[in-house]
Amino acid sequence: MQFLVYILVYPFLWIISILPFRILYFLSDCFYILAYYIIGYRKKVVYDNLKLAFPDKTEQEILKIRKRFYHHLCDMMFEAIKSITISEAEMHKRYVFTNVEEILKLEKEQRSIVLFMGHYASWEWIFILQTHINHKGYAVYKRLANKYFDALIKRIRAKYNSYLMTTKETIPTLLKAKRNKELTLNGFVFDQSPKLHKALYWQDFMGVEVPVHVGAEILAKRLGMATLFLKVKKVKRGYYEASFTDIIRNSKDYKDFELTELYLKRVEAQIYEAPEYYFWTHKRWKHMGKKPKE
Repeated sequence: MQFLVYILVYPFLWIISILPFRILYFLSDCFYILAYYIIGYRKKVVYDNLKLAFPDKTEQEILKIRKRFYHHLCDMMFEAIKSITISEAEMHKRYVFTNVEEILKLEKEQRSIVLFMGHYASWEWIFILQTHINHKGYAVYKRLANKYFDALIKRIRAKYNSYLMTTKETIPTLLKAKRNKELTLNGFVFDQSPKLHKALYWQDFMGVEVPVHVGAEILAKRLGMATLFLKVKKVKRGYYEASFTDIIRNSKDYKDFELTELYLKRVEAQIYEAPEYYFWTHKRWKHMGKKPKE
């Protein structure tokens, strides 16, 4: 059944991926109408998240942000499909890194890297970074239920020397890379909510105390990796600008969870700057008020 679904759906995805961007975004606009006005996909979740994060904003302001977010969400979905066939030259034009020399400095120092980033602006096209650097790229992801689509996602990333690994595969993979003296750049989109029973640390995020993922920080300290944050800005439709900030060469010099707190504050700052580009459909604050008593 999985293969049947794949062979029926994939041709449509491929056809969409070869369309010019002006047509792609026309389809995105059409899909926005369907998702927002007809299906109403997670509209209440988005509304509740925005009200929680921005208690001082008016009803009109909240609804305006929500509409802009759904436009962006639909664009991201079609940009992800475009990744199937988009050329390297086109990617370089649309996803620009302002200070990739910072990664090259760490390369000369023979430092592997943990890259922190949030569900903000665009994380789908980050893999084009690998064409600028020599580190081998890894990213933690959740395996798709359909093994054929899962393999497709891995093939797309592997085009540029980036490889996906599940949470269980992360430590064995990176320990092996360290033994082989392989330089790696390891991307963690770390702003989702962990399972409550696995929550080791709670932090204020958008004015609410929530459990946070700390695995990236623990891994960086255990393996002696440098850490940094990727700040992404949406310049205009289909164009992004990314910068590396808060570059820390010796993560072990910092107290437990201090790095996670620093980088999550950077995610928060981006949201305040332009909230419509954050991923509001996930239930980031679902564990609000459930922190165990000490």
